[in-house]
Amino acid sequence: QVQLVESGGGLVQIGGSLRLSCAASGRTGSINTMAWFRQAPGKEREFVAVISYSGFTTNYLNSVKGRFTISRDNAKKTVYLQMNRLRAEDTVVYFCAASDTTQLRTTPHGYDYWGQGTQVTVSS
Repeated sequence: QVQLVESGGGLVQIGGSLRLSCAASGRTGSINTMAWFRQAPGKEREFVAVISYSGFTTNYLNSVKGRFTISRDNAKKTVYLQMNRLRAEDTVVYFCAASDTTQLRTTPHGYDYWGQGTQVTVSS
């Protein structure tokens, strides 16, 4: 089994920055693709960013392109989401996800493991 634990969420002003981290533990040898999703109350979980095992291939939700950057450190078994120029609409719970496959899926159904989520609140 794989456990994912997110950290780094919190309260920030509009235009500010936060860096989310997601540390994996357990049977991490099977992990390949990792991703970030987010979910607002009453809404479906939304894809934010995904990264391949090598880190060379990434994909982003259009509304975060140029503002968010996903990266990973395989030695530390950690994936990051650097969020810059935050907007009020970025206020949601962010979830880390991991998959055993190489496919960079943008739907929640493609992921085997999930973290518990971390709240990001962007205020004026």
